[in-house]
Amino acid sequence: MRILHLLSATSLLAALLVHAPASAGVAAVPAAGARPAALPQLVDVRAVHRERVDRVVFQFDDGIPAGVDVRYVDRLLGDGSGLPIRIAGRAILQVGLHLTRTDRVTDAPARRAFATPNVMTVVRSGMFEGWTTYGVGLARRAPVAVVRQPARDRIVVTVGAGFRTVQRRVFFLDEDRFVANREPFLVPRLRPVPIGSPATGVMDRLFAGPLDRERARGLRLVRSRATGFADLAIAGGIARVRLRGGCSSGGSTVTIAGEIMPTLRQFDTVDWVKVLDPSGATADPTGPGDSIPDCLNP
Repeated sequence: MRILHLLSATSLLAALLVHAPASAGVAAVPAAGARPAALPQLVDVRAVHRERVDRVVFQFDDGIPAGVDVRYVDRLLGDGSGLPIRIAGRAILQVGLHLTRTDRVTDAPARRAFATPNVMTVVRSGMFEGWTTYGVGLARRAPVAVVRQPARDRIVVTVGAGFRTVQRRVFFLDEDRFVANREPFLVPRLRPVPIGSPATGVMDRLFAGPLDRERARGLRLVRSRATGFADLAIAGGIARVRLRGGCSSGGSTVTIAGEIMPTLRQFDTVDWVKVLDPSGATADPTGPGDSIPDCLNP
């Protein structure tokens, strides 16, 4: 009788656990062999301008990540490696998306340029241990906010863009024309730049690179191993700009100097352009005429 009594009590307890409603706080145990819910994976990054605000949209395949970390940084560093990653702009906004799928290739762009007033580029800096991280290159530092939209599988980072801009030309290599030997090889595209610093603005836009639709038409940024620029100054009709990172023509007659010169000469205050290597050297630093450093000779 005692054995029967124990079995009955055990059976009763099992029945109560099995049939307990969800409100009772009993965690459901997945069936053997069932797959856990997949983490959301980033599939696209795009930017649009609306009502004095640039909106950077991080689009996911199903759901949104649990954590979002947004902050300004001095440099964009690679997740895991800690190495610097080139990114154009006067300010860098780092966006970290936590609890995302990082174990397979994503369709989201590794690098993309935009023609919005403040947001000029996004650059992926890592997919590492559940973190998907991007840098956002900006024309200037501005207030930011995060908008979570789980019903639309996306997270939106808004960046203030209420400042005045003016359209200026930025020159890129037309690869198809170059291959066919049809001049001009360098063609202009319009970009919005801050009205108070247009020369710096066009240089930032140059290093941000062509838009997706421009790349589809054969436009390319020839960097000649440079990762950016510094010490841009215009005085006495001469624009001087120093390359950062590396400097090499790679034996080509088309270099970043060919893009920089017409991009800066569009301004009325610029007659000549002096391009300096990272150490500050150029062939003719003071005389009238354009100048390039030895590293950009074919």
